[in-house]
Amino acid sequence: MIRTLALSLAAFTVLAAPVMAQTYKVGVSAEPYPPFYAPDASGTWSGWEIDFIGALCERIGAECEVVPVAWEGIIPALNTGKIDMIIGSMGITPERAEQIAFSDKYYDAPTGVVALRTSDVQPTPEGVEGAYLGTQSGSVQENYVAQFFADSAGDVRIYQTLDEELQDLVAGRIDAVVGDTLAMQPFLETEVGKACCEYRGEVEGDAETLGSGVGVGLRKDDTELLAKVNKAIADIRADGTFDALAKPYFNFDIYGK
Repeated sequence: MIRTLALSLAAFTVLAAPVMAQTYKVGVSAEPYPPFYAPDASGTWSGWEIDFIGALCERIGAECEVVPVAWEGIIPALNTGKIDMIIGSMGITPERAEQIAFSDKYYDAPTGVVALRTSDVQPTPEGVEGAYLGTQSGSVQENYVAQFFADSAGDVRIYQTLDEELQDLVAGRIDAVVGDTLAMQPFLETEVGKACCEYRGEVEGDAETLGSGVGVGLRKDDTELLAKVNKAIADIRADGTFDALAKPYFNFDIYGK
């Protein structure tokens, strides 16, 4: 009887043990990308994409840690297991899809041109003739500029962060920035941005270069996690959570068409 009681207690202990949530390391670019993600003075990250990470991880029943990684090394970091997901405004492109798997898109941002008011830059190859352009290293915009604007532009300067591009634009060291329209919007709403610059419009779409929206990056063999992430994205969209998360940051639908 004593032995039976001991076995029963042992079984109860196993059954009563708390189920530990899966922990995932979520990679974002180490270079701040407001309003999507940026660290404060204490190193705490915040922004729309950080809020999205929290909602998504809650839906898949996981604990998630935000891990900043240099953008140029973020795909190798994923494939070598240093991080488990990329949720850092990474456009879904055929080139990247050869290396990693992508979830369904969770937002879409047009590529556009912000230019000095004193310039006549327009978002076409002819419209950037002789202009000094800035774009961000490792971005789909860098690829677009190289393919469509480099031959006609006077110079193309590559920056590590959007902030650096915009600082040079304000200072007049470049004529225009080719970038993510959503990321540039907060700058255009500042007094400095309103005074110096204006949005000249979207570039002509090219899915091969610019991608088909922004998705969560995953290792190709993480098929079970991919299914969970896709379901979470669909649920977040369907129940109004997506709109609630976006409202403090954007006054328009960032999901796109």
